[in-house]
Amino acid sequence: QVQLVESGGGSVHTGGSLRLSCAASGRTFSSYAMGWFRQAPGKEREIVAAITWSGDSTYYADSVKGRCTISRDNAKNAVYLQANSLNTENTAEYSCEARTTDGELSSTERYDYWGQGTQVTVSS
Repeated sequence: QVQLVESGGGSVHTGGSLRLSCAASGRTFSSYAMGWFRQAPGKEREIVAAITWSGDSTYYADSVKGRCTISRDNAKNAVYLQANSLNTENTAEYSCEARTTDGELSSTERYDYWGQGTQVTVSS
C-alpha cells in the first residue's frame, strides 16, 4: 500500500502561484505513476497532471498546459505540482493519487491510492 500526504495548498489571488507537494510512503517501489487530481464543489474529480516514477512520461490536462509543471524526487518519494497563473477556476481540493498499473496516465480510474487532499483557493 502507498500512503500519500499532500501539502502546499492555500489561498492566493488571481495570477498567483502555489507549489503542491505530495509525500509518498509505503510500497512506492511498486507504484507506476503519481497524479494530481482536483475536485471543485459540485464538479467531478479530474486529473490535472501525472508522471511516472521513472520520469519518462508525463500528462497534463489541456487546461493547465503551460501553467503547471509536475515533477518528482525519487530520493524523497515525493511529487510536486508547480501551478502558476492561477485563476478562480482552479479553486478546488487537490489530491495526489498513485497507481500501480501501467497504461495511459490519463486513465483516471486506474489510480488506486488517494491522499487526503489540500485545498487551493484562488480569489479575484
